[in-house]
Amino acid sequence: MITLSDVREARERVGDAARHTPLERSRTFSEMSGADVHLKLENFQRTGAFKIRGAMNRIATLSDAEREAGVVTASAGNHAQGVALAADRAGVDATVVMPKFAPVSKVKATRGYGASVRLEGVDYDEAQAYAHRLEREEGRTYVHAFDDPVVMAGQGTLGLEIVDDCPDLDTVVVPIGGGGLISGVAVAIKEQLPDVRVVGVQAEGAASAGESLKKGEVHEIDSVDTIADGIATRSVGEQTLEVMSAYVDEVVTVDDREIALALTLLLERSKTLVEGAGAVALAAVLSDAFKYDDDETIVAALCGGNIDLNRLGTVIRRGLVQMGRYLKITIDLKDRPGELERVSSIVARTGANVYAVHHDRTSRDVAVNAAELELELETDDAEHAADIVDALEADGYEVEILS
Repeated sequence: MITLSDVREARERVGDAARHTPLERSRTFSEMSGADVHLKLENFQRTGAFKIRGAMNRIATLSDAEREAGVVTASAGNHAQGVALAADRAGVDATVVMPKFAPVSKVKATRGYGASVRLEGVDYDEAQAYAHRLEREEGRTYVHAFDDPVVMAGQGTLGLEIVDDCPDLDTVVVPIGGGGLISGVAVAIKEQLPDVRVVGVQAEGAASAGESLKKGEVHEIDSVDTIADGIATRSVGEQTLEVMSAYVDEVVTVDDREIALALTLLLERSKTLVEGAGAVALAAVLSDAFKYDDDETIVAALCGGNIDLNRLGTVIRRGLVQMGRYLKITIDLKDRPGELERVSSIVARTGANVYAVHHDRTSRDVAVNAAELELELETDDAEHAADIVDALEADGYEVEILS
């Protein structure tokens, strides 16, 4: 079990490498939620995520023999970059095993920080198994992404900053993957402000933490499937579970639609880019995943900003769907001159902007004398999208909403 002293000692070790990231009140999200919402902008951290804190602390405590042999780790991306940079600064050779489908941007960044990268396995857990094999074969020290008290203490330095910058907080909301971040943060905050509520947030497609806490033992799920790849682990750790059981008040779950919406709102309203895992804490606040009072001071930890650009467009599109700002529909038309113009005029009257059009007369699902029209529309909000569908149906068209 880590202590507040462990976290404070970690701050002395990681201070030169890890930035004290901003904590800012959000007027937008305070108005949307009714609470007093503050954002811990850890997406501005060096390497783009909190992981540099734990990695730096762990590598700083290596013995001379361990430094000489080098380190190895497994990561979906953020821990990989943290270990790579920390090892490079300490002059330690590092090998990082990442899943084959890890975001390209995170793979390139890890190599850019000086680590040797191997792509193995379909997810974090398979990559971890291969990394442990290298640990045995090459005599390297394994730097665990979360289930290590030294790593947890390093991550807890984020909690010290929250207390320093927002001593009057009532609730802190922290993402949960393996549990390293929330363990360190919870100890750092609860040991100083015991009345503060610590809420953990897991993604629906990687929801092992809540069940583990209920059972009192590590619960491993069969697979993970979420846009929040930074917290996509099959289970929490044995040691992190012990800390969470003692310090975490509540664990809630958000789905990918809620995560995408929070990510999109952060980008549009706060001009802040985060990855999926970085958006889950705010998603929990905005979706009312847990109860809170009006004017309650809530700090949401935006734990990372390393989103792959290939994925960003897809996530934003999902967020726009949730906001009612994007509508994709299909309509069956009579295959005769003027039908497309007729539909276009209806859409134009509603004030929607056409993003894309696909007109298909050859689909097997369409009658010989008909055509299928697929429209992608930019809309103002959910009410506007509903008005468009109503206008088309009022003119006799059968509309199928695709998204």
